[in-house]
Amino acid sequence: MGPKVTKPMKGKEDPLTAKPAATALPNGRSPIMRILRRANNVDSAISIGTITVIGATWFLVTEFKLVDPTRLPSPTALADRFFFLVENGYRGTPLEGHLFASLQRALGGFTIGALIGIPLGLLIGFNRKVGAAFGPIFAFTRPIPPIAFIPMIVLYFGLGETGKIVLISWTSLNYVVLNASAGAETVSLSLSRAAGTLGLSRRQQMMTVVVPSALPYIMTGLKVAMALSWAVVVAAELVGAQEGLGYIAASAALVFRVEDVLLSVIMIGIVGLILERALAWTDARVVHWKGR
Repeated sequence: MGPKVTKPMKGKEDPLTAKPAATALPNGRSPIMRILRRANNVDSAISIGTITVIGATWFLVTEFKLVDPTRLPSPTALADRFFFLVENGYRGTPLEGHLFASLQRALGGFTIGALIGIPLGLLIGFNRKVGAAFGPIFAFTRPIPPIAFIPMIVLYFGLGETGKIVLISWTSLNYVVLNASAGAETVSLSLSRAAGTLGLSRRQQMMTVVVPSALPYIMTGLKVAMALSWAVVVAAELVGAQEGLGYIAASAALVFRVEDVLLSVIMIGIVGLILERALAWTDARVVHWKGR
């Protein structure tokens, strides 16, 4: 007699030979992705709705002259003034020239501060002696508002471009150092011990353990530094500048050109939003494992 073959019961599958059930959903979308996409759509709708309500309120208030037009121009008047400045410039300088001047100062100072602040912050958090040397200095100067340094900057560097770059670089440096050092200090002790067990030198530990662990903190510091650099450049242009968005706001306020003041403020906000979104996009791709 041959070996006895056991047949599976009717309606049931043999667990050894049964094919795994397909778990993929139509179009390859998981329930989590659908929920996140739906939430993003809702958030976008709320944001657009809020902006629409603000714009409609502004239009109605100015249309029915509930506020003096010299104090709050209408959106139409503001748009007309914007196109006039695009065509004719402001005080002899094209509008894009003012924009590029502010961007050049902000991005230049931000880059200098970041290039110095990232390695210095990592060293402060990684090496106790470096932290003891530089930590108290930054702890003392960080609470001081950057605008408070403007008189000293003017005194030592004058009203030229150098002083503005120095002020922005110092502002960026402060907050990049703070976040980079915090990231280096939060490296897991088990990772440090494992690196030491593998015989890695201090330099190798810095590059293979500390830098990847501190990267989320570094990106956060860069975003904060960028926002502050853009804010400080506008403040620096209020003193001694001949071009820039801050210069437009300051000079227009002296002659009560409310339209020009509002336009410069709106442009400052839009450019700041674009810079923040650009860094957020970079953050999501460089630190792609964050939050997972």
